[in-house]
Amino acid sequence: MNILLLGSGGREHAFAWKIVNSPKCSNLYVAPGNAGTAAIAENVNIAVSDFDGISRFVEEKNIEMVVVGPEEPLVKGIVDFFQSKETLKNILIIGPGKVGAQLEGSKDFSKKFMDKYGIPTAGSQTFTKDTIQKGLEYIDYQEAPIVLKADGLAAGKGVLICQTHEEAKASLKEMLLESKFGAASEKVVIEQFLSGIELSVFIATDGHHYRILPEAKDYKRIGEQDTGLNTGGMGAISPVPFADQDFLNKVETRIVIPTIKGLEQENIPYTGFLFIGLMNVNGDPYVIEYNVRMGDPETQAVLPRIKSDFLELLFAMGTQQLHAFPLEIHEYCASTIVMVAGGYPEDYKKGDVILGLENKLPESQALVFHAGTQLSSSKDVITNGGRVISITGIGQKLEEALMNAYSQVSNINWNEVYFRKDIGQDLLNLKK
Repeated sequence: MNILLLGSGGREHAFAWKIVNSPKCSNLYVAPGNAGTAAIAENVNIAVSDFDGISRFVEEKNIEMVVVGPEEPLVKGIVDFFQSKETLKNILIIGPGKVGAQLEGSKDFSKKFMDKYGIPTAGSQTFTKDTIQKGLEYIDYQEAPIVLKADGLAAGKGVLICQTHEEAKASLKEMLLESKFGAASEKVVIEQFLSGIELSVFIATDGHHYRILPEAKDYKRIGEQDTGLNTGGMGAISPVPFADQDFLNKVETRIVIPTIKGLEQENIPYTGFLFIGLMNVNGDPYVIEYNVRMGDPETQAVLPRIKSDFLELLFAMGTQQLHAFPLEIHEYCASTIVMVAGGYPEDYKKGDVILGLENKLPESQALVFHAGTQLSSSKDVITNGGRVISITGIGQKLEEALMNAYSQVSNINWNEVYFRKDIGQDLLNLKK
């Protein structure tokens, strides 16, 4: 097959690595890609939201499958765009349509969906500029801390956890009256705070059937001991020690099955991945959020654990044959460490030369996934984003996976590189 993969992050490099390792892959193109995807596929300088450019390329290169990595083109309706064109509608496209993508694109939509289908989640209400007074009164009746969520996409920054009622009220005014997150906060969901341990469960679905992929736990804050600003993710671990079979059975029966049935009942076609962000509250799973794609950096820890041919999995999703796909998972552990530019998630510099990429451990021990990288005119790999490189260590036990990951991290360097040194330590302490 000729395949086009959309995106440029660590998630997409991990996708590309799995796809090119399939004997069924003839040619893989990545738009726009990064320096890592350039080494194993052909990068194409097309933005993920340039639907006309993508469609022209698909026709020119006889593309048979399009795999959508990030959420933006899904929320903007790339699947609907393809299905509306006579020349494109028979191409397999992995990702939900615009309505299904609202599970991530609108917090209000997803909360109403969960409430309608009895999916366990935190209590909430949604407010706008016109109902702000009711929102301020609603805050008075909530226990602190209080969670405020911008309804739309806000580049991972639209969730605020307010420690006091006063802070929550001030933040609600900023979001609704001062457009703190632009159009994303024209509606704000005020939500009950759930106390527990977070993890994510990922499913592949063709809209009727599903396969549960390996779960993962990610680390969002920039500082060690989970301090400082939220980021796109500083690391991830899979499997998650506290997610035993009993807990995962609850996730399947209480969340996964009602979600798929709900999509069917709403007549929402959904081909693609669903990321279910969960809180484990005293052994019971609650949904914090849906994402309509795989996570980053969780993908870099999840995909190495998938033993089955990944392209065959994508094909089974796209052709509605997922019920016949035998998903096999490796038993080993994977731990991902994200190496970022100094200053991230605030202002950071681009264009620093990355040293040591040639010093690689065997793939059975560690994998190097590029995210914010590009090739300079002199063919050096340089930094081109906040999250620059993801290193995934592999081992029979978590300790071994972490040791291999940090060993590979120590081989790579650039000016003001930063990474957390405590990824996975909380899980090791849980086991003691």
